[in-house]
Amino acid sequence: MSLSLYEISVPAFSRGLDVLSHLLDKGAAYAEENGIELAVLIGGRLAPDMYTLIGQVQSASDAAKFGAARLAGIAPPSFPDTETTLDELRARIAKTGEFLKSIAPESMDGQEEREIVIRPGGRELKFTARDYIRGFVLPNFYFHLTTAYGILRHQGVPLGKMDFLRGA
Repeated sequence: MSLSLYEISVPAFSRGLDVLSHLLDKGAAYAEENGIELAVLIGGRLAPDMYTLIGQVQSASDAAKFGAARLAGIAPPSFPDTETTLDELRARIAKTGEFLKSIAPESMDGQEEREIVIRPGGRELKFTARDYIRGFVLPNFYFHLTTAYGILRHQGVPLGKMDFLRGA
């Protein structure tokens, strides 16, 4: 039995977004218990040249919505990167999840060899849909999800591996 493009993408994105929501909830509880301003928590970063927690959430959302849309051959929704609060980040995650629920498996399945072209940073990258999900989208999505976890841990939030693997 083989996995379809849909099966290896949309459920992984949905699960990862659920994990991200859980991480933010634990971060908020930790901040409240320890008198930490939420703005400090979500403004945290691992290094000066890396995105803040806000940017990591936005980037994970973008990876999921752009990845799924490109695989389905549809236009992604536009979410401007304007979030500045935890509630706004939660809303963005929820909107991304709703978009993923709207994608029909048949829009992706059987399209493994379709060409996908993206232009990050002014350069053009070409993939088959199969290579795009395996070699670009999923690694990018998990990079931002893992970095969000790392930022929260770095700030003292008591997270463990099972918080990241929840429901596995």
